[in-house]
Amino acid sequence: MAEKEVQQTIQQLHTLSPHNLSNASSLLSRAKLSLLKLNALVPSPENSTHHLQLAREVLELGALISIRQKDPQAFTRYFQQLQPFYSLPAERWGSHDKGGNKSKVTGLHLLLLLSQGDYAGFHTVIESLDTAYGGKKKLDEDAFIQYPMRLEQALMEGSYDRVWGETKGERVPSEEFAVFSEVLVNTIRSEIASCSERAYPSLPIANAKNLLFLDSEGAVIQFAQSRGWVAKEGRIYFPQQAEEMAEGQKDILAASGQVIENTLEYARKLETIV
Repeated sequence: MAEKEVQQTIQQLHTLSPHNLSNASSLLSRAKLSLLKLNALVPSPENSTHHLQLAREVLELGALISIRQKDPQAFTRYFQQLQPFYSLPAERWGSHDKGGNKSKVTGLHLLLLLSQGDYAGFHTVIESLDTAYGGKKKLDEDAFIQYPMRLEQALMEGSYDRVWGETKGERVPSEEFAVFSEVLVNTIRSEIASCSERAYPSLPIANAKNLLFLDSEGAVIQFAQSRGWVAKEGRIYFPQQAEEMAEGQKDILAASGQVIENTLEYARKLETIV
């Protein structure tokens, strides 16, 4: 009876519209309750392969739905619950098992770590994948894993134009990745904005549009207002420093200015390409 309930609930979860997930939480709770009755919510030697597959599918659906609901905390909980299943040896799943959505969920977890600035956690996961995937070659062939790896490399190089380009259109592996990609771009935009207001008294709105990877000058003005900047006569004016900066602070501003100059150059090149 419990097995049938899980199967029926999984079918219902699959039919949910990505734009209407109001019933998702209650369906997931029902599915997990049925898995508890089967003693399959945590894998054990007594579980049949079929019950393990049902449990993995429920938890993966929970992870993917959490992303569509823009709930990173729930996604992280589901990811952690999936780890005992992902750690099981291949023979435990049977020869016909396709592996579920392991690489997709793992890739999304990597992207979440990037959006949170957790580079140490990111590299810890990558190191564990080298072993789990049987070497670098298989990792290179996995689109879901390669996407966050490309983004991380671009971030380390300061190539914000590449990050922005990777988050557009067909380069994004699935719609779920687009959610965390948007969060990552917003994080980068905030970092660039912080450097800008330290490095310059003002910038032309057209330059700020390229620098912040915004789609229009109207979007620049809206962003400026959210940060307390002043937009007038075609320029963005940053808040003035009340006191004269110490020599050490000047060095920091000089470094910030260099970051901005590099990013502006990337933005100009990108606009030329587009």
